[in-house]
Amino acid sequence: MIVLKEFEFDAAHYLPEYNGKCERLHGHTYKLVVKVQGTPDHEGMVIDFIRLKNIVKENVLVHLDHACINDILPQPSAENISVWVWNKLKDLLHADNYDLYEVEVWETKTSGCIYRGDL
Repeated sequence: MIVLKEFEFDAAHYLPEYNGKCERLHGHTYKLVVKVQGTPDHEGMVIDFIRLKNIVKENVLVHLDHACINDILPQPSAENISVWVWNKLKDLLHADNYDLYEVEVWETKTSGCIYRGDL
């Protein structure tokens, strides 16, 4: 079973290693989707949505929302942001009955990246 929570944050970035208009400073309203895979516990939940929300807010969004992501990552592509988010959450979203399954980072409504810890 997969439980998911969707988040939104605003941030700026530029891609210095990219040759195109995204190499200049610009912003996005990002969508972040965090998915946890597991089995329901005695309360009938894989993970409480409030717990999931708080973990993501306190460990990811506090750093990314209204930030210049280049202050965190030198080449903040959707791919690199996805890996960064995964690494922030993988140990925190692990319990006897669940593990972090997938992270989605969407720069726009039609462009995003899915990461499952496979790099």
